[in-house]
Amino acid sequence: MGEWIQAAKIGDLPEGQVRVVEAKGRRLALSHTKDGYYAVEDLCTHDNGPLGEGTLWEEEIECPRHGARFNVKTGQAVTLPAILPVKTFPVKVTGGEIFVEID
Repeated sequence: MGEWIQAAKIGDLPEGQVRVVEAKGRRLALSHTKDGYYAVEDLCTHDNGPLGEGTLWEEEIECPRHGARFNVKTGQAVTLPAILPVKTFPVKVTGGEIFVEID
């Protein structure tokens, strides 16, 4: 088990948006979908592009460099040029704050 780190407050991230947060020295792309909050590593597995600067399309985050998309819930690559998944992190909301578990 890892450590739960506060990454943001609920009001910081409107639904349909993604932003880069830092938790325990790791850069994460924190997304707010209609189903909740999700965190993935802020590195595209195709060329280490900044996923947190990309666009969120429902449950998929699109890398701004070459258009690779990843499912924010599972980390799976869903479009080329990426074929490897991105690392995901558990997220919970407590008292209006968003926490990410970092191992």
